[in-house]
Amino acid sequence: MQSNLYVSLSGQIALQQRLDTIASNVANMNTAGYRADGVSFEQLLSRAGDTPVAFVSARSDYISRQNGAVTKTDNPLDVAIQGDGWFAIQTPGGTAYTRDGRLQMTSNGDLQTLNGYKVLDAGGTAMTIDPNAGPPTISSDGMITQGGNQVGALGLFSIDPSAKLTRFGNSGVIPDKPATAILDFGSNGVIQGFVEGANVNPVLEMTKLITLQRSLDSITSGTQNSETSLQDAIKTLGSSS
Repeated sequence: MQSNLYVSLSGQIALQQRLDTIASNVANMNTAGYRADGVSFEQLLSRAGDTPVAFVSARSDYISRQNGAVTKTDNPLDVAIQGDGWFAIQTPGGTAYTRDGRLQMTSNGDLQTLNGYKVLDAGGTAMTIDPNAGPPTISSDGMITQGGNQVGALGLFSIDPSAKLTRFGNSGVIPDKPATAILDFGSNGVIQGFVEGANVNPVLEMTKLITLQRSLDSITSGTQNSETSLQDAIKTLGSSS
């Protein structure tokens, strides 16, 4: 059995999977609130014969939770998160969470994302403010004030660090464990008039791409050498018979 050929194939599949994540990250480097994709691999040992053979295991995808850079916009409906919290949004499939704080207000006062998903408060209720009371003022704890009156508070939620995140749209995620409302704003909060960008580092992604290309070249060269050795062995055995 030419196990080295199968090892090379598993390596090429792994590199293709890593290339997919790099392409997705680069394509969304200007998407507000986008969390970068990552992929990790583990060594898988096979003992089909006397000698153990190491293959690349099936991929394990993850979504990076590292914060992105914050940009000032002075738009009263732009809100950036400080800390590790998430906004909750109402979607047709249930509640999702996002770091994209670019909000809009409908004619009847509903607070929504730019994609039209309703923004929720800490109790999971869709938020509505007065569309005729002027621009809202949003404090660091998410409290919304209009005309000196408190009209609601943006919900800020914590997602368990061990929860696996599934992507929703470009900047949303759905955890496999329930998120909990943040009530302590000592290390978490929001700032009005700012937007958080993607947490993609374009220089790092290009470095990964260069490393990936070199790895692919090395695997391809090794595969070609293995095939050449196999053909030479067949010729030698054929001529000696």
